[in-house]
Amino acid sequence: MSASPSEGDEALINEVLTDDELRAVLTRLRPESERDAFGLVCRRWLRIQSSERRRLRARAGPSMLRRLAARFAGILELDLSQSPSRSFYPGVIDGDLDVIAGGFCNLRVLALQNCKGITDVGMVKLGEGLQCLQTLDVSHCKKLSDKGLKVVASGCQKLRQLHIAGCRLITDNLLHAVSKNCLNLEELGAAGCNSITDAGISALADGCHKMKSLDISKCNKVGDPGICKIAEVSSSSLVSLKLLDCSKVGNKSIYSLAKFCCNLETLIIGGCRDISDESIEALALACCSSLRILRMDWCLKITDASLRSLLCNCKLLAAIDVGCCDQITDAAFQGMEANLFQSELRVLKINNCVDLTVVGVSSVIESCKALEYLDVRSCPQVTRQSCEEAGLQLPGGCKVNFEGSLSESDPSVDRFF
Repeated sequence: MSASPSEGDEALINEVLTDDELRAVLTRLRPESERDAFGLVCRRWLRIQSSERRRLRARAGPSMLRRLAARFAGILELDLSQSPSRSFYPGVIDGDLDVIAGGFCNLRVLALQNCKGITDVGMVKLGEGLQCLQTLDVSHCKKLSDKGLKVVASGCQKLRQLHIAGCRLITDNLLHAVSKNCLNLEELGAAGCNSITDAGISALADGCHKMKSLDISKCNKVGDPGICKIAEVSSSSLVSLKLLDCSKVGNKSIYSLAKFCCNLETLIIGGCRDISDESIEALALACCSSLRILRMDWCLKITDASLRSLLCNCKLLAAIDVGCCDQITDAAFQGMEANLFQSELRVLKINNCVDLTVVGVSSVIESCKALEYLDVRSCPQVTRQSCEEAGLQLPGGCKVNFEGSLSESDPSVDRFF
């Protein structure tokens, strides 16, 4: 043991602590602001703090990116995404991606949402330089096509998450490349890529057998053949499937999900107008221990039978949207309180269900004590006045939406769907 300093001596901390010991101090600092303050003490502490940083969010051109790469050598996650409101500003451009590919070679996560200035030229650079990349988000980078992202698929074979929502030039060709090269892909977000067809989804299923989350909302060329193939291949791994406004999706898809995907937690099928009660009832029984979120607004063939089956069987159901399903009536909720059934439902959207009355809402309130949000807009028999006259006592903290346009959304609810 080293001798203690004699009286009057002062030991400098930089002479006592090694780099590893200072790193140990740094790792115990929370929040991020305290870690940043650590680097302000002196150049040595700044060097240590910089070398330990793993995440970086920035808005910078090539020159600054080079400096950041030199300073933060250990960066694993880089966020250069652009705000959608800054549509006049291109954000990152191809020259920046060239610097990223050369300077951040160990990168695992790269976010480039809404960077409207990047093209296939920049994607080729990323594909050639970022072999360790696991997550790439280029949502709404509208100049991108199959050409650049196919190079990413072949060069970044460790990809687990790929988000290309709003990239309308993407076709089945990219999905063929992903299926061939990215065998560990778990999440694909391709909402609005409306050139994708059943052939592309089937090709994806051929190679990517570990899919956990698939969002192909508004891909209106995808129907039952592609979804049935994904359901069969992904089976127990698939937990989230979003098919909003995929008008060709019907009962065959739902039956296939019920047969194979026993761990499904989130299903978005709003606007799939050919889906009917029989398949939803089968799903409610098959996924009774997993299903948490279900959106099926504008599924016009859905009746009370579907909603009753879901509420009675799916004990973990937290949010459900049956807005504009005009065959829903009070009968969907009858008997719930008599059976002492207590639902964990937190969000219920039953807007524009014109036959619903205060009687049905009363049954919901009695059985759904955890309810946080109830949407009854455009239900002519359920108004603020009629509920008050009936003496309904809402659960504490529950927000009831009586008024407003159906196009208006609530951020606290949107996070579910």
